[in-house]
Amino acid sequence: MTDRRIVFVVFDGFQPLDLTGPHEVFHSAGAYACEVVATRAGPVRSVSGLVMHAAHGVTDLDPAGTDTLVVVGGRGVDRAREDEALVAWVAAAAATARRVASVCSGVFLLAAAGLLDGRRVTTHWAREEQLARENPEVRVDCDPIFVRDGRVWTSAGVTAGMDLALALVEDDLGRDVAHEVARRLVLFLRRPGGQSQFSVALWSRQPATDPVRAAVGAIHADPGARHDIAGLAAHAGLSPRHLQRRFTAEVGVPPAAYVERVRVEAAQRALTGGDEPVEAIARRCGFVTAETLRRTFHRRLGVAPADYRARFRSTTGALAGHADLSEEGTSP
Repeated sequence: MTDRRIVFVVFDGFQPLDLTGPHEVFHSAGAYACEVVATRAGPVRSVSGLVMHAAHGVTDLDPAGTDTLVVVGGRGVDRAREDEALVAWVAAAAATARRVASVCSGVFLLAAAGLLDGRRVTTHWAREEQLARENPEVRVDCDPIFVRDGRVWTSAGVTAGMDLALALVEDDLGRDVAHEVARRLVLFLRRPGGQSQFSVALWSRQPATDPVRAAVGAIHADPGARHDIAGLAAHAGLSPRHLQRRFTAEVGVPPAAYVERVRVEAAQRALTGGDEPVEAIARRCGFVTAETLRRTFHRRLGVAPADYRARFRSTTGALAGHADLSEEGTSP
């Protein structure tokens, strides 16, 4: 089996798991030669203080011959994308590479190298707005765990780099090899759902005025209440039409959409925080029926409520739910 050359790009302030996670996936597949490049060869300090050794600097590693270029993310990417030598090397390597990939905020370095125009990409949900604002020519979609657009692959934050690496292995070597790597590393071959499973609470702007704050406060105080536009308008002391307009402008989503997301969050907390039946959670959180809750979870999170509970509950009972993953072939 011929080795495929994977070149990881790192920089001061990189996220270590963006490198070590995918690196381990490729190593476990047994068909890749992995190298690490930085602006200069030698020690590179990660955002958490872990120091990694870059065997190559951009002045001594020929960018040609790279099969797959992987740019990692981390807080240091904002400074790295101003490093002209590093950006130029990324652009040169990408010009001849069969594939180009980024993990998390590494996508900003790809953008700086001019590699994303007209493409659909993803990144960590917390940097979605920044990426879209700074790169209007790029289609940003931050629900998927990873996105493939032609030869450019981008992934969400941190552990999503391993999902991306597994997909690259499957693309190269087939499902059976990727499946075996996933089993060995105790990973999902294809993780269910999207980033919205993990981005609870930080998805909206804060209201700027007291009337809208009153409406938002009423929703959070009792997610299961009716919360139609007339009732929310009464809390705000505005007409329904005026509230609809003000709420959407200040918060970024219409009242009905906000209510639904708060209810989903309340259901998520209930599912992971205890053993209350799904039917009872649905009624208490304003979904009325378990079927309505199930349909909403599938639409927003990509998983059923029971599956969400099994995967994210931090109790002893949740461990039994994780054991069921062996039936999907993702654990030994």
